[in-house]
Amino acid sequence: MGSAAAALAALAADVEARIAAFDVEIAQLRADRGAESADDEHDPEGVTLSGEWSRIAGLRDDALRERAEVEQASARVEEGTYGVCVDCGRRIPAARLAARPTAVRCIDCAARAGL
Repeated sequence: MGSAAAALAALAADVEARIAAFDVEIAQLRADRGAESADDEHDPEGVTLSGEWSRIAGLRDDALRERAEVEQASARVEEGTYGVCVDCGRRIPAARLAARPTAVRCIDCAARAGL
C-alpha cells in the first residue's frame, strides 16, 4: 500500500493548497466588503460579494470534507484496511481506488448504498 500512501499524501497536499487558496479569497472578499459602501447587491455588472462569498465558502466546505476523507483513508492505510469494502469485506478494485482514492465501498456496495 506504499503507492496508496503516496497517492493520498499527494491528494492531501492538493486539498490543503485549495483550502489555503479559498482562505485567501475569503479574506480578500472580507476586505472588499469592509472597504466598499457600494450596493453590490443591485449591481447589474456581475456577481455580488455575497454571492461570491457563498460560492467560495461552499467550495471550501467541500474541500474540508475531502480533507477528512483523505485523513480517514490514510488511517485505513496505516491500519491495513485500506482498499477493503466496509460493507462486504471484499477488496475494492484498484481501478476504483485510482479514480477515488478515498473510496470505502466497492462499486456494487456503493451502488446498493445509493452513492
